[in-house]
Amino acid sequence: MPTISPKKPYRVGRSRTGLGLFATQRIKKGTKIIRYFGPLLDSKKKKDDAIENKYLFELNNRWTIDGSVRKNVARYINHACKPNAESDVKPRKRKVFIRAIKNIEPGDEINYDYGTDYFKAYLKPIGCKCAACEKKRKKERAEARAERARLKAKAERKAKKQAEKKAAKRAKTRAKAKAKVKARAKAKEKSNAKLELKPDRKRKLDSKASTVLNSRKPSRRGRPKSVATMVVVEQGVAATGEVSAIFQASNLALPAATVNHVKDEAQQASA
Repeated sequence: MPTISPKKPYRVGRSRTGLGLFATQRIKKGTKIIRYFGPLLDSKKKKDDAIENKYLFELNNRWTIDGSVRKNVARYINHACKPNAESDVKPRKRKVFIRAIKNIEPGDEINYDYGTDYFKAYLKPIGCKCAACEKKRKKERAEARAERARLKAKAERKAKKQAEKKAAKRAKTRAKAKAKVKARAKAKEKSNAKLELKPDRKRKLDSKASTVLNSRKPSRRGRPKSVATMVVVEQGVAATGEVSAIFQASNLALPAATVNHVKDEAQQASA
């Protein structure tokens, strides 16, 4: 590292990209900070045109400054997309000065824009690491994280909603199954109750049928003669008491008309 006079308003220090040039004093806007110097290379000479390094500063189509020499402290100035200095090129004098375009405070890193050609050739493939680009990348990373978090939250909400739907569907299915089981049990209980009530109903129906049959009176036409009357007539029983005994033995009620008829026939038979 080259020695720098304490009278100079800058120093070489550690930067995020390696080494850099930092202000040690307040530098006003428009002040010439340092000269960028080195051997002049003539593009018309093959040996000069063959030299390639990162510290070549092109003045015009013919002349280029090779700033790779150790005494060139300006070579430590890094690139920035939003710089606080710029290169003041004087092609006729074949000189380049770095001039402040902003007020630079002590401790601030001095930087300038290297130009489009240098940026595309050396910085773009690896990515610019200046403060502005780092800030931009940091913002993009934060936005990407926020977007991923948003998508993740959206996916979680969607999954939760689907899970709730599935749970509700399962609960509905279980409720339907329970309702079917209850309905079957109720129907079974009802059928069992019907089976238990069937004998009673049958008895009731039988009693009703017997009541109806007993309440019906046989018609007069074609009414058969009672067995007791036929027996009395055939045997010629004359006594009313015997007739009554016969009816009592056969558990039959003797009508009054029958009794009178039997009496008449008994009298005629005795006569």
